[in-house]
Amino acid sequence: MFRFLLSRLALIVPTFFGITVIAFLFPRLLKGDPVLLLSGERGVSPERYAMLNEQFGFDRPLIVQYFDYVWHLLGGDFGTSIATKSPVLHDFFALFPATVELSLFAVTFAVIIGIPAGIIAAVKRGSLFDQGAMGIALAGYSMPIFWWGLLLIVIFSTTLGWTPIDGRIGLRYFFDSVTGFMTIDALISGQRGAFSSAVSHLILPTIVLGTIPLAVIARQTRSAMLEVLSEDYIRTARAKGLPPRRVIGVHALRNALIPVVTTIGLQTGLLLAGAILTEHIFSWPGIGKWMLDSLSQRDYPAVQGGLILIALVVMVVNIIVDVLYGLINPAIRYRS
Repeated sequence: MFRFLLSRLALIVPTFFGITVIAFLFPRLLKGDPVLLLSGERGVSPERYAMLNEQFGFDRPLIVQYFDYVWHLLGGDFGTSIATKSPVLHDFFALFPATVELSLFAVTFAVIIGIPAGIIAAVKRGSLFDQGAMGIALAGYSMPIFWWGLLLIVIFSTTLGWTPIDGRIGLRYFFDSVTGFMTIDALISGQRGAFSSAVSHLILPTIVLGTIPLAVIARQTRSAMLEVLSEDYIRTARAKGLPPRRVIGVHALRNALIPVVTTIGLQTGLLLAGAILTEHIFSWPGIGKWMLDSLSQRDYPAVQGGLILIALVVMVVNIIVDVLYGLINPAIRYRS
């Protein structure tokens, strides 16, 4: 197992340096000058412009800027945000718990509904439930997130008034953040109604962010279950008279879980990296909204640092998935 883990960790180094190149070049390919954007409508004199360019290091050749940036990264320095004047690491970890909380709720929502739906669809292959569930999954996967989020807001927030439109908790609640997770902090605060307020603010963003992973997990579970259910050992288990619940829940599901676990892990990484639209729609103060604001301001250090940190999180999630993969099926780590 240790050798298996080392082989996965070894892949991080070349991947990391590849990501630094992309993260460094990406914001510089966008139109707009960060110095001019910082100066606002008042503009800036040529002398002041030259001084700011030199201060931020934008006057040096790109290759020099890149190697200087990587050198600082290796020392744990992700730079200082041009917009907030705060270290990028500070801004990232201040907002990261909000994105993690939303992503965990979205993944939980997707798993709780997606896996049972996929199992039932596979067991009842060709039935009305199978066709309906897979049709809904395909529609959910194809649904534009921006349109889906606005539709839910119009129906459940504006028309019915059942859920809040934006934010993480009601304005009436005030307490210090201990963990960064609003649901946990609301419980710790002991304020009446704080926890239910935090959960109600999570409902619509969770559904919007979790719709695509739910569709992917449901379809992957169905596909994996159908493949396993056609195996000889399943037919043997049924011939021995084992209860259908045991055949499906123990013998079939355990082997079908291998690709499903991979799908869940990949979807979790994608949620952490791709919650930009959902956070923007619901004004959710997380990494996605921060990255979008940084892009609009051409905040090079924030965009670079954010991309690299998100990529590192995704890589860690993928390593965890690989380890779980090896635990579920030991034969995989011996072949690796």
